[in-house]
Amino acid sequence: MHFLHRNWRNKSELEDLRQDVYARVCEAAGERIPETPKSFVLTTARNLLIDRVRHEQIVPIDATFDIDNLEVAVDAPGPERGAIARDILRKLQSALGRLSPEEREVILLRRVEGLSRPEIAARLGLTERQVSEHLSQGMRALAAPYFRDAVDLGT
Repeated sequence: MHFLHRNWRNKSELEDLRQDVYARVCEAAGERIPETPKSFVLTTARNLLIDRVRHEQIVPIDATFDIDNLEVAVDAPGPERGAIARDILRKLQSALGRLSPEEREVILLRRVEGLSRPEIAARLGLTERQVSEHLSQGMRALAAPYFRDAVDLGT
């Protein structure tokens, strides 16, 4: 009870918690008697408190059924953001298509699959220096359309 009293904020629930601990301990002891009863009881009490905290943090489904009527602003992208994203994707696909096969493969392995330069070199049979060169040339080629558009907008 001392452990529960120190670790649970709602003192009116302490008796119920003690009963729940007893029930869990009795159930577990039915299968096997613990070697260290005191630590077993304290661990059971701690786990019960953790379960209670988790349970308190769960929002009931019936409380969220009418979420559309709350008129809360939704942080979903609008149609203009979708159009911009599709335009960027088209530019990126076009730029990837203009890369040499080696540059394209190195960039995909590095940026999409997350491989390191030594891993890429080993996979493709290149030196790390060649991987670095393909990566920098490819990234410059991919960035060119975006910088060109930024320059065009600024003039």
